[in-house]
Amino acid sequence: MDMFFIGFRDPLFSIIVFFAIIFIVTFFSYWWGRYKQGQDSKHLDKFLQQFRALPSKDELKVLISSGELSQKSWLLLANSYYKNGEYEKSIEIYNEILNIEKNSDTKEIMFLLGKTYFKAGFLERSKQIFLEILKREPRTPEVLHYLLLVYEYMRDYRSALEVLEPLDELKEDIALDSAYLHALEILNNNQLGEEQKSKKLLAIHKDSGALTYMVFEYLFRVNHEVAWHNLDTSKAKLLAEVLWKCDAKALNLDIISQNSFLRELYTARGDYELAQQSEIFEFDMLIGVEKRVDATLSFEYICDKCKSSSPFAFHRCSYCHAIDSAHVEWSLSRDYSRSFSEENNSFQ
Repeated sequence: MDMFFIGFRDPLFSIIVFFAIIFIVTFFSYWWGRYKQGQDSKHLDKFLQQFRALPSKDELKVLISSGELSQKSWLLLANSYYKNGEYEKSIEIYNEILNIEKNSDTKEIMFLLGKTYFKAGFLERSKQIFLEILKREPRTPEVLHYLLLVYEYMRDYRSALEVLEPLDELKEDIALDSAYLHALEILNNNQLGEEQKSKKLLAIHKDSGALTYMVFEYLFRVNHEVAWHNLDTSKAKLLAEVLWKCDAKALNLDIISQNSFLRELYTARGDYELAQQSEIFEFDMLIGVEKRVDATLSFEYICDKCKSSSPFAFHRCSYCHAIDSAHVEWSLSRDYSRSFSEENNSFQ
């Protein structure tokens, strides 16, 4: 009998049994996890299927109040809609959360709702929400900044400037915002003439040392002589597009000949022969090729803060809302205006 059970007392047999048990447990745990994951995935797909079309307010109310998802999950879903540009869905979710759940997160949810209204272009609704938050907690810098943006987009520059006062009290740096808003107020003041606007804008530019593109784009458009006289040629690169598109009759040869960038720019454009070559590749190509080539410069603007790009010049970044943060980059492109002109001439 002892001979029969001797195998069970063998240490090697115990080790084999031990590892066999581990294998069985691991095997069943793995496949049970796979099964649960599949079930959870089906449940989530079924739940998200409800949001492929915007639910009605009543449906949303039922879904949120059911507690099937936590508030945090609903906020993540609303943020996902926000990032995808589906602002209506995001707004509905925020509104229903505020209607159903009264808790300490109300201010944060109202702020998110106000931002979404702002992004969707509902400026009046956004303004009312931010003002409501500030009634309860007036010392909230992020809300004040967004309220300033709302007033700016509504072209209510006086109100926007008033928002700077509490920001100043909160030790926020408002110098650039103040200069920018005053410049916008001047540009949109129909009671001021071009000469008055030019003087006031130059004063702001000199005091702040900023808003170069904003000020000189206006000056070159209305009074090129004043623009050339006040131009700091060390900032000519920032104004490359304005200078490139400047009318040939409005050029100031005396100033151009004293600055290497301007000499190369207008040689590349074909107005003068002031440079034989350029370290800037695009300028060098245009200087070296025959003048009849259908090539020109195209421009792109990059925000130094968030690195977003735009084919058009901007004074405030539409993504991060930074002021005077754009720098210009240029590239060679086909001159379609010249091609179109030559095609028209060929039919005459």
